[in-house]
Amino acid sequence: MFLLVDRIDHHADQRGNLVQITVHLSGFTPRQLRPAEQDELLAHGLGITNVVARATARADELSPAEYREGGRLLAAKVARLRHGWLAVVGVTAYRAAFGDRRAVFGPQETVIGGSRVWVLPNPSGLNAHWTAATMAEEFGRLRTAALDDGPQGP
Repeated sequence: MFLLVDRIDHHADQRGNLVQITVHLSGFTPRQLRPAEQDELLAHGLGITNVVARATARADELSPAEYREGGRLLAAKVARLRHGWLAVVGVTAYRAAFGDRRAVFGPQETVIGGSRVWVLPNPSGLNAHWTAATMAEEFGRLRTAALDDGPQGP
């Protein structure tokens, strides 16, 4: 199992649809789930949470301190849950939360809370250079790596 992390809590955010589309197109789910069906991701070995619990329209509305505190709390959560992979949606959010200015999309050398780390593109309308297809391809690379590793965590 692995944990997918977005920078905000999108339970009530329309962006949730883009997350669900990408998760489905990459093969994590057999059909596209609605944001309200987020809990069903657990049945597919995928948990979802956020870095910062305060919803915003743009990432730059969050302070560096909020990102750092969110990263600290997330690292503790990951250590407690012991997932095989931690997937962070958004390279900017990952860099800010974990202080890794050189991070790029894909697997990271860093291990957080005993979990391997993968940085994914953010399916935000502000991230127009990533299409649904290219985001699904990157999400699919993570899925393949996780399947190759075999079952891990709860």
